Amino acid sequence: MANYKTVRQLTEADAAYIAGLVDGEGTVGLLRRHAHEQRQLVVSIVSTERIMLEFVLTRIGAGKITAKRIARMHHAPSFTFSISNRQALRLLQQIAPYLRSYKSARATLVLAHYLRLTPRNGKYTEQLSMERQAFVDAFLALCPRRGH
Repeated sequence: MANYKTVRQLTEADAAYIAGLVDGEGTVGLLRRHAHEQRQLVVSIVSTERIMLEFVLTRIGAGKITAKRIARMHHAPSFTFSISNRQALRLLQQIAPYLRSYKSARATLVLAHYLRLTPRNGKYTEQLSMERQAFVDAFLALCPRRGH
């Protein structure tokens, strides 16, 4: 059985700091791990400073840090902190008041609808599937690169 880590309660300062990192160097996304699966909530931060991501991991108490592949020899090594699903939802509950970019609107939408539209057993009725797809479409539309 997997050891499921819980997200710690953040101080106001830590929540604001982590929100700033997510706003500046992170994502609030709905990603597919495999082609035919439903999208899962993921919050991530990318940095060349692993120590900063280790601070985030320590404060949150859940998530993981992975090394990114170096595309070119002159690029610095970079790392990604990521947290997903209900752990990411718990993190968003704490950092959402401090988000300032379009990620704030994404967090608001997720906090309002994600749990209701994501059954833990993965079984979707036809109605729930339609509602979930409308939610995903609305979520993905909240991106500054789309609709310039």
